[in-house]
Amino acid sequence: MTTDAADVWKQWHEHRVETLSAPYGPLALTGTYWLEDFPDGRLPDIPGAWVAGEDGVVLTAAEADGLTVDGKPFSGEVRLGADAGAVAAARVAHGERRLVVLVREGVWGVRDFDPGAEARRLFRGVEATPYEDRWSVPGRFTPYGEDRTVRVPNADGRERGLGLGGELAFALDGQEHTLQVTVQGDGSLWAVFADTTSRVTSYRFRFLHPGAPDAHGHTTVDFNRAVLPPCAFADAFICPFPPPGNTLGVAIEAGERNLV
Repeated sequence: MTTDAADVWKQWHEHRVETLSAPYGPLALTGTYWLEDFPDGRLPDIPGAWVAGEDGVVLTAAEADGLTVDGKPFSGEVRLGADAGAVAAARVAHGERRLVVLVREGVWGVRDFDPGAEARRLFRGVEATPYEDRWSVPGRFTPYGEDRTVRVPNADGRERGLGLGGELAFALDGQEHTLQVTVQGDGSLWAVFADTTSRVTSYRFRFLHPGAPDAHGHTTVDFNRAVLPPCAFADAFICPFPPPGNTLGVAIEAGERNLV
C-alpha cells in the first residue's frame, strides 16, 4: 500500500469509476416510479400490479409475468417492504433487472435497475481534477442542538425534507467557509454543495463525504473527493439540491467535475 496522497486518490478514483459502471451501479437505473402516480398499479414496462399500502407494497403477478421473488419464480400476491442493502440483493427481479422497492416521506415507489441500460453502455468515465494538497484541509464540525429538516428542491422537480445535523467549518486560501451537513448512520458527514464552478465547468452541484469527526469535532474536508450526485448518471434519481448557505462563493476546482 502507498502512503502518497496522490496515489491513494488515484486508487480511490479508479475504484469509484468501477463502482459507477458496475452492473447495478447508478448508470443502470432506468426509472423511478411513485405508486401514487399509478393508481391502477401498472408501472411502465414492469410486469405485475404494484399497489401501495400503509406499511409496504402489495405485488400481484401471474407466472407468465416472469418475475422472481427471493430468487424463485413468482405468482400470486406478496407484501414487500423497502429494500435495504445492495441493488443486486433486491427481492424482486425480472431477468437481469432488479426492481427495488423504496419509500420517501411515506410515498412508496419502485426503481428499475437494468444492467443493459443505454447509459451504462455509453459510459466513458468521469472528468476529475488530479489530486492537489491545497484542497484537503482541516475541518471542525459543530452539531446543532437538535437535528433540523429543511425543505429543498429535488432533481425530479419535487420538494422534500433534508435532515441536517450540524455545521462544518473550514478555511480555503485563508478564507473561512461553512457547510450545513447531514450526520450519517456511521457518524460520517454528508454535504450537498455548489460553488462558482457549478453549471460552468462542473456539474450543477456535488456531494462531499467527510469522515466522522473525532471527540473534538475535528475531521478532514477533502474536496479532491467531491463526487457527482447519482442524478448526474441517471435522470431517475431524486438527489436533493444544496440547502440554503451551501453555495460556496469560491471556485472548487477539485474532485469530480462532469461526465466525460
